[in-house]
Order: sequence, then structure tokens, then C-alpha cells
Amino acid sequence: MALILASRSPRRIELLARIGLQPQVDPADIDETPHAGENPVTYVERLARQKAEAVHLRYSNDTVLAADTTIDIGGQILGQPVDEHEARQMLRLLSARTHRVHTGVALCGPDGVQSLVVTSLVTFHPITDETLEWYLETGEWQGKAGSYAIQGLGSTLVEGFRGSLTNIIGLPLRETARLVGVEPSGDPSLID
Repeated sequence: MALILASRSPRRIELLARIGLQPQVDPADIDETPHAGENPVTYVERLARQKAEAVHLRYSNDTVLAADTTIDIGGQILGQPVDEHEARQMLRLLSARTHRVHTGVALCGPDGVQSLVVTSLVTFHPITDETLEWYLETGEWQGKAGSYAIQGLGSTLVEGFRGSLTNIIGLPLRETARLVGVEPSGDPSLID
């Protein structure tokens, strides 16, 4: 039985390699619009489940792993920005504040779907106009929930975090390993 990753995220592929998994990649194509009044935790779990189920239709004898990450600032969902203007607005909103990073993870196999949500907290430094424009010029914000990458140059915006770093990057490895049924080995700091 093969493991299929319902995502094209290079970060998730790299993270899975840390626990010895090299899944086949087949991204899901679903509507990711939040439902009216939907809270961020329910939202990411729903999307992860829908992605896993959609791709599982093509691989009914295999297991499909899917994930979705979103930023939650005061209950407001911040996904990936559509353009630089939206990225600028998001980063200004996050400046000098603490936000939650939720990742929903779902595993869909012949016996059904299991899912979970992991939450981490991230606190940003106050972002000056100069720092904001510098970061936007890097382009790193593109394709990133909340418009930043903590594993990259975006780390300069971060004052600190609590919880799983791999969750903030896009896939909580410790919990994903348990869900998939593998025992991670090696440096524990690489899976937290």
C-alpha cells in the first residue's frame, strides 16, 4: 500500500523525509474558501479531510495524507496572500502580536479518515516600514499562510514561538508520524 501526499508543498515533502517517508505526490484541488462563521481550527481540519478524501478517490487501495495550515489572529483566518498588497496587510496585522498557527492533518485509507489539529503560538517583533518592505521584496511571502516563512528570512520577524516548529512550517511531524504509524528516529529537534 502506497502513501500519497495530497500536497505539492516542498516544505511538507522535506519534513516527511525527516521521518523516512517519501510519498508519491498528487495535490488535491478543492475550494479552500472558509464557510461563513467557521472558526480556524474547524476550517483547517475540514480542508485536510476534504483534500485527503478527494485524492483518495483516485487511490482507493492506498493511504492519502493531507494537511492544511492557517494563521489565526483573534479568530480571523489568514491564508496565503493573493498579492503583495494583501501580504503587506497581513504582516502589519501580525506585527508586535501573538498569533496561532493551526495545521490540520488527515489520513485517509480503505478504513476511513482520521484527522487532528495541532496549534502553535508565534509572536512577532514590531515590524518597521523598512523591514516590511525589505521582506516583501524577498518574495518569500508568496504561497505562505500569513505571508511569512519561519524557516527562512521570515524568522527575522519572529520574537519567539511556543509549540511545534514543524507545525509552524506546515506539518507537525511528531503527530503526523503517530498518525501514519512510523517511529521517527534521529535528532528529536528535527521533528518538534
